Amino acid sequence: MIDLRLLREDPDRVRASQRARGEDVALVDALLSADERRRSSGVRFDELRSEQKSLGKLIPKASPEERAELLKKAEQLKADVKAADAAQGEADAQARSLMLQLGNIVHEDVPVGGEEDFVVLETHGTIRDFGAEGFEPKDHLELGEKLGAIDMERGAKVSGSRFYYLTGVGALLELALVNAAIAQATEAGFVPMLTPALVRPRAMEGTGFLGQAAENVYHLEKDDFYLVGTSEVPLAAYHMDEIIEADKLPLRYAGFSPCFRREAGTYGKDTRGIFRVHQFDKVEMFSYVDPADAEAEHRRLLDWEKQWLTALELPFQVIDVATGDLGASASRKFDCEAWIPTQGKYRELTSASNCDGFQARRLSVRMRDGKKVQPLATLNGTLCAVPRTIVAILENHQLADGSVRVPEVLRPYLGGREVLEPVAK
Repeated sequence: MIDLRLLREDPDRVRASQRARGEDVALVDALLSADERRRSSGVRFDELRSEQKSLGKLIPKASPEERAELLKKAEQLKADVKAADAAQGEADAQARSLMLQLGNIVHEDVPVGGEEDFVVLETHGTIRDFGAEGFEPKDHLELGEKLGAIDMERGAKVSGSRFYYLTGVGALLELALVNAAIAQATEAGFVPMLTPALVRPRAMEGTGFLGQAAENVYHLEKDDFYLVGTSEVPLAAYHMDEIIEADKLPLRYAGFSPCFRREAGTYGKDTRGIFRVHQFDKVEMFSYVDPADAEAEHRRLLDWEKQWLTALELPFQVIDVATGDLGASASRKFDCEAWIPTQGKYRELTSASNCDGFQARRLSVRMRDGKKVQPLATLNGTLCAVPRTIVAILENHQLADGSVRVPEVLRPYLGGREVLEPVAK
């Protein structure tokens, strides 16, 4: 959630942020009113409690005649205090409910607009000219089936659409990607983590995934657990309700977990193959930092993602995501999009988001610098979303005979294998 002091001191900035996101601007004024009611009801409760305590000290000292009157007044005060406490609780709940609906304040440099209004910041690598090489590129599913790496038919039979099996070299390729990604993250100073895939509501709500993103979250109602769509959720909640000493920062974790997404609202999009699926594995970078270092850390996460995609020898571009396409918790987000030859366009493979103190306030994760205690900043960055990375590798490194060249960075994790060969049917 945002800083309430910012809301009170500069509501126009919050309104502008909501407008840029394409969200409800009236929410700002509703929250201002609720905050005022919350504060005034708190003052009223404190006044009544103080009066009640003072009266309580007078009663034992009063004469019998005065005591009867004071007891009568005490009884009325007791009822007033109870009513004021209820009013304060109701005002607190209303203000918090409205706060949870408000997105993070967007960074002033974020391009304004929707999904297609991003700004390209950088382009890396060279797009292959398959025509000059004398063959038409195959898509990742055709290649995956020839390699004995992907089985969509049985995935659909067992679990339905957007499910799949990785088999043979497909399974080995995932394990190679995960091990190589974790190795890079560990070398950069991240602590490797295997995280829970099921979390309680507070963890999901605290990271901002029960607002605009709720439709894509799987909820197990019987047990009131949520299946995570990213290990960002358990990593953000790892230090929930803790105070971290400033000299211990930054704290960096690399989480590996299964991820689950309903993909609501994507009917008809990316229905072929494994680019958009309901379950996948991912390596996610997560940082806890001093708020003063948040923007620099954001650039560091992006640099590590660029290092990873460069090591995989993939052509890619870096974009500054527009305001209307930001998640609720991000103030700014950079995406790295790899070139997909058979689609003739760049598609998102990694992202890096700066959440400032938004998640930390919700999850009560704070830092102490001397006597000062304040929310710290959290940031997250995808290093390797496995299925999409496999798509990019198969299509960009394919050869004319249907085999696929293995990027050098992955060869040590594939027993030195340089090429993935089609298998006999």
